Amino acid sequence: MAEVEIVMRGRWVELVLNRPDRRNAINGPLGLGLSDALGKIESDPEIQIVLLRGADGAFCSGLDLKEFNADPPPEWLGRFGDIWRTTHKALFQLKKPLVVALERFAINGGAALALAGDLMLVGRESFLQVGEVRQGSAAPYNMAWLRLRHSAATAARLTLTGRRFYGAELVRMGIAHAAPKEGSVVAEATALVEELVEYPDHALERIKATIGAYHDESADDWFDRATRATTRAQSPPRAVT
Repeated sequence: MAEVEIVMRGRWVELVLNRPDRRNAINGPLGLGLSDALGKIESDPEIQIVLLRGADGAFCSGLDLKEFNADPPPEWLGRFGDIWRTTHKALFQLKKPLVVALERFAINGGAALALAGDLMLVGRESFLQVGEVRQGSAAPYNMAWLRLRHSAATAARLTLTGRRFYGAELVRMGIAHAAPKEGSVVAEATALVEELVEYPDHALERIKATIGAYHDESADDWFDRATRATTRAQSPPRAVT
């Protein structure tokens, strides 16, 4: 079973984090599958917009600690830092708008994937949690996405408290586009995508390019800001999510 499922929907595509037995937790193959899928999407001129969701009614529970702590360790473990950077670079460089359907939860590394979306729909009782501070570790990729899209005050509120932020509150903070009732998040996100995909060819891509014109840093430069700060602030360096 592929960790990331690609479902073609004509002029748009659905990406599904597909590890339902592990609450779609992140491992090396999921990171590789997501970056590979985004690369294929980026090279297809017919695709206008992307919907990202998790399988079986949940978005992503963060790192799969069972696999990260396995004995013997998985073959990808030593490469995970590079894998995760490649995944976020692919999200950063994606020219097509990304809509996120957040059901139930997006936690830590899963929150970083949700925050990478251009538009997020989240269930009223679903939550996003950047909880690394509660584990004594940093959250550089979450911070990088928050500071790309939101104010320092918003980033501080999410990352310093480490608490759960639910649908309506995420809308009020400007992090989420809408908070549909539970059970209708994917349907509402799909309806939004199907509305937007009817706009003239590449109009969405042009608007996203204009939004991005207000910063001129490469993906590596942007993410290096956060990872360098993490390294300076803690000793020894910890795993980043």
